Amino acid sequence: MAVAPLNKVKQVLDYGVSEITPDKILQGIPNYGYDWTLPFVRDVSKARSVGNVEAVELAARYRTEILFDETAASPYFYYTDATGREHVVWFEDVRSIQAKLDLNASYPLAGVSYWNIMREFPQNWNLLNQMVKVKNLVGK
Repeated sequence: MAVAPLNKVKQVLDYGVSEITPDKILQGIPNYGYDWTLPFVRDVSKARSVGNVEAVELAARYRTEILFDETAASPYFYYTDATGREHVVWFEDVRSIQAKLDLNASYPLAGVSYWNIMREFPQNWNLLNQMVKVKNLVGK
């Protein structure tokens, strides 16, 4: 399933604000995806971590359609690798980030925090700069 399905993130935030002062909570936003080899077997299957740009490049390489799960508000796609193994890749795109930032705006939280910012994802930063005032705390 998605890395951070919007419906599940909302459940976590609803619980979080019921137990913790909301202005002490940062909503986590993932900056990565997972490439799962199918079939998925609980407690056995492992996924390879992929960057969001890398995920789109992978879909293009395998000429597969990127789908969007409305409930999770997350993109995903299927492909078959050179050895014949089927995969599903869940990742973030500007639509899923927009949904997460919109959700964040509906709570009186301290803001958002990204994990991991080391991967390229320029569409995210463009969207974020358009939507919110970014506060740099590095070196403060």
